[in-house]
Amino acid sequence: MERTDYPTLGLVVYKTTLPNGLTILVVPRPGWRRARACFVANYGGADRRFVLDGKTCDTPAGVAHYLEHKMFDMPSGTMDEVFAGRGADADAYTSEAVTNYHARCTDRFGENLRDLLAFVSTPWFTPETVEKERGIIGQEIAESEDDPAFAAYMSCMGLLFGAGPLGDSIVGTAQSITAITPEILSVCHKAFYVPANMVLAAAGDIDPAEVERIAREVPPAESGPLPQRDYGLDLGLMPLETRSERTMDVSAPQFCAGVKLGPAAMGPEALKERLTAELAMRCLWGGHAPAYLDLYEKGLLNDAFHYEPTYAAGVGYVCLEGESPDPEAALAGLLGAVDRDMDPAFFARQKKAMLGGFIRMLDDFYDLTDALAEGHFAGFDALAAPVVLETLTVSDVTAWAREHFAPSRFALSVIRPKEA
Repeated sequence: MERTDYPTLGLVVYKTTLPNGLTILVVPRPGWRRARACFVANYGGADRRFVLDGKTCDTPAGVAHYLEHKMFDMPSGTMDEVFAGRGADADAYTSEAVTNYHARCTDRFGENLRDLLAFVSTPWFTPETVEKERGIIGQEIAESEDDPAFAAYMSCMGLLFGAGPLGDSIVGTAQSITAITPEILSVCHKAFYVPANMVLAAAGDIDPAEVERIAREVPPAESGPLPQRDYGLDLGLMPLETRSERTMDVSAPQFCAGVKLGPAAMGPEALKERLTAELAMRCLWGGHAPAYLDLYEKGLLNDAFHYEPTYAAGVGYVCLEGESPDPEAALAGLLGAVDRDMDPAFFARQKKAMLGGFIRMLDDFYDLTDALAEGHFAGFDALAAPVVLETLTVSDVTAWAREHFAPSRFALSVIRPKEA
């Protein structure tokens, strides 16, 4: 395995790509009580239309998430049962961009890693088990649709992207999941769960050579062809619609404001883009930012406010979400900060705070392994963040924010309380 030293971080990363195309990233952390491995497919809720072996496949909303649920089953039992028997645990999540299967344990790491790779690499879909899962996922969909924050978010995504890969919920709808069959799950597993479309990242008091040996033994020895993804037409930077409103059982209005950032960069430039976006939002809207404090003081925002940048389906976008008695005034106050000059001293403090957060992340095996996987798929070294962050200037970040956060490019979704 290739070894890369990060002396300023006190870390070493071992990396290799197996003949089947699977990339392995291992960070030995001597003395850690726990170890974690994540086995991640470059396949998320937005990957619904693709071409494989010359055939175009259109899949219903929710297939990636449905497949995540089904990969916990094998004829010999469930992943939960196997890991619980060793005092370990396994879980998974599906985002717009990836499906991440992960396991953590305090001992018997090799056995747990072997089973994690085996479950995810082995498709087992029977009509009975697929139908049983439909009820479980249907309940999850019903619960999410009753969540006002989720409703505001999905309405905002519809304003930005319309009906399509990013405009539909990752979990699908009660109607869309009725069309998911064992055959569709098998096709998607064949297309996306191939070694060359996956990455294995692990951290803990573990031996990189053991990780590589197990990874050579369990997944398929060869990788199938990679699918050609189709995310539809370029919808441009402007929202398709700018405003939506509905009522639900909420005590105060909820809102989600979104903006498209444009095509997502790849390679080292992607890391710079993401750090610039994060630093810009910290300076504009973070917990210590003047605009946020002013709106908090006026009662237009509370500590439920948060922002989230996302990169999926080849594009980036940002959502600002929260609760406010006057969402329009709150958004106007937030966007008003974009045209004001950033205080250089405040900017410098936010850079230091970001660096501190990055250093803390290195001691969190969840964040560390997920960051390595994200960087792999976007083509950058996640551990280069401190070096890149140091190069960002207040003028760079200000110019980026003014280019991407023009008020005319935002869409606003509001959930208001029902009248008594």
